[in-house]
Amino acid sequence: MMKKRVIILIFALVSVLLLNTACSRKVDTQNKQNSNAGESMSEKQDIYEPKFEVAELENGLCTVQYDGDYGFDDFMTQGGASSDADVVAFLTKRISISGFSFDKIGFGCSTLAVQDGTGHFLFGRNFDWNHCNAMIVRSAPKNGYESISTVNTDFISGVNFSRLPDEVQAMIALYAPLDGMNEKGFVVSVNMIQDSATISQNTEKPDITTTTAIRLLLNQAANVEEALELLDKYDMHASMGYMVHFAMSDTDGCSVVAEYVNNKMIVTKTPVVTNFYLAESEKYGIGTEQSHTRYDILTKRLNQTSIMSMEDVRDALSSVSKGNFGEFESTEWSIVYNQSAGEAHYYHRENYDNRYIFNIKEETP
Repeated sequence: MMKKRVIILIFALVSVLLLNTACSRKVDTQNKQNSNAGESMSEKQDIYEPKFEVAELENGLCTVQYDGDYGFDDFMTQGGASSDADVVAFLTKRISISGFSFDKIGFGCSTLAVQDGTGHFLFGRNFDWNHCNAMIVRSAPKNGYESISTVNTDFISGVNFSRLPDEVQAMIALYAPLDGMNEKGFVVSVNMIQDSATISQNTEKPDITTTTAIRLLLNQAANVEEALELLDKYDMHASMGYMVHFAMSDTDGCSVVAEYVNNKMIVTKTPVVTNFYLAESEKYGIGTEQSHTRYDILTKRLNQTSIMSMEDVRDALSSVSKGNFGEFESTEWSIVYNQSAGEAHYYHRENYDNRYIFNIKEETP
């Protein structure tokens, strides 16, 4: 029994070392530079023939698939956008519907990157807020990677979003993701930091906002290194004026957080991200007290076992969900991504007994 435990411990330590080694070169380089409803949605026909139909999974949670051109290449070619209003202006011309905006609403999050016992890389994500309407978006652009992402459609105000045509709902949602995974197994999540500062870089580079940055990364980044190179090409502007940071992970075992301190991007290796600064700077630790508690809980669990199954990651997310803290908010969605297999398990409003399974690596018929 003792020998078995020693072997398991050695395996766990080796896994952690591999994760850190895979990340080191990428982070150092960038800092120097600066069977259910879900499964049914993954069935494809003509991959580049636009098709879109919003399907309700349950109250407050729906899904849509959009295969084809939604104008993102044109959006980037025109120089991107320096504000949510500019994103809305671009979309208004494309969909001929006006009067909507991206609302300013706070949120919290927790993320965790681990490896399972078979060499697969897993990533868990909680989105904490009060009750909202969430949309899971499947995307297969002609000039980009297939991806799955999640949108809080309550951020889209000024219109009755659910009454808009399905195509319009899908189009708007594609420009407002808060997390996602692409077919290469690259994962990105935006987490808010409670800070009076915001992100508004101002150089000669093209502009991009928080949510459109996530769309860009899902479309074009195969791994963390490529994602950091992409971010470095643009001036970042925080959507809704919030201070945020980006948790990112790939199938090379690299997990980092990209943060903006005095409008300079700093990259830190870390498997756990919540809602406070992790960069070694004057900002380190700034964030909510509860976000430190959630970080400590996840870090302790990871220190106990660096090898987790998808169910273990689900349980870890459950341990830091809002229901544990007696607040009015809830964890509106939890996701466990199997980055190596391209599979995503969604849990809605802390109901961890019910999951929706999506797979973005299904072969096109």
